Amino acid sequence: MNPPDSPNQPDISIFEQTGSFAENKDIARRLREEVIIPALRSGQAVRIDFSQVTGATQSFIHALISGPIRQFRAFALDNLLFENCNAEVQAVVRIVFAYMQESMDDS
Repeated sequence: MNPPDSPNQPDISIFEQTGSFAENKDIARRLREEVIIPALRSGQAVRIDFSQVTGATQSFIHALISGPIRQFRAFALDNLLFENCNAEVQAVVRIVFAYMQESMDDS
C-alpha cells in the first residue's frame, strides 16, 4: 500500500473537470470509476482538490464518493482527501460523509 504522499497518488482537480460549480453527475461518475475506485483498490489515497470551486451539489459529491465508501468503507473514509474546500463545499461534503456513515452503520 502506498503512503498518502506517494508520488503516483492520484490528484483530481475538480475545477479542471467542472469549472467553478461542481454539479455534473456524469463527470462525478467518470472520476469515481476511472480514478477513485482504481486508486483505492490499489491501496492509494486520492486527493480531491476544490481550488477555485465556489460550490458543489450534494448529488455531485454523492455520485463522486458514495460508491467508493460503500465498497471500501473505512479505507475510503480515511483516504479520500478533500483539499481547498470553501465553507459551502465543506458543508456538502460533511453531509454526504455523515449520510454514508449512517447508512453503513445501519447495514
